[in-house]
Amino acid sequence: MIELTINDGVAEIVLKAPWKLNSLNEAELGELSAAYDDAAAATRSVGSPGAVRALLIRGEGRAFCAGRDIAGVDGANDNARGYLEGLLTPLLHKMAAFPAPTFAAAQGACLGVGLGLLIATDVVYVAETAKFGSPFGNLGATLDSGGHWLFANTLGAHRTLDLIYSSDLISGTEAVASGLFSRVMPAEGLLEFTRAAAAKAAAGPTQAFLASKTLVAQIRSERLGLWDAVGRENEAQVALSATADYAEGFAAFTAKRKPGFMGR
Repeated sequence: MIELTINDGVAEIVLKAPWKLNSLNEAELGELSAAYDDAAAATRSVGSPGAVRALLIRGEGRAFCAGRDIAGVDGANDNARGYLEGLLTPLLHKMAAFPAPTFAAAQGACLGVGLGLLIATDVVYVAETAKFGSPFGNLGATLDSGGHWLFANTLGAHRTLDLIYSSDLISGTEAVASGLFSRVMPAEGLLEFTRAAAAKAAAGPTQAFLASKTLVAQIRSERLGLWDAVGRENEAQVALSATADYAEGFAAFTAKRKPGFMGR
């Protein structure tokens, strides 16, 4: 079950199947994709009471998402391509391209598909007791959902393969210390902190944030060098100089007051 609520500019998407650690089957991936579509549609109504200017995704209960729901899956006849390429990968693309800042609050198991959902989110805050890794060798399967890319680029080849071969899991504390995610904190304060961060972003200069989101994605995917990145920053700044929030930010600075950004 997937729940979407919108309040004060923040869309909150909740994975609500705690009895199975929020693992996701085909139907639930479809529900999650539809929730992102609905939230994205609300970003286009900037200025209206229901407009979305930030998004938060979380899992209910003791885990964020333990991965694919394989209950009832016959490994001898599994349509892995249909699940991964037909449903999951398009969802991850959609999440990464969401037209506003996105945040995740992650506790407990964050494995497989759950890890992929976090990779596709802009900012990830994790509980100290969150768990990451690749226990899939126990199924005769391998890490998917972008896990190889994240681990190899952050942890290096040796540590990545050590995690895969051993099926060991690392904690939220180790994950953040290794540079995998943004911040770590006690589980009891995680959701409140993440909601506050999303609310702050929702009140900010949305177009400026999206410019940075695009630039970071380009630097990462295109391996931009310094001067190519500077050139794209310049173009982004020129475009932003024509926005209402840019004018408001400079006017507020001059008047020594807090800016009132509208997201446009």
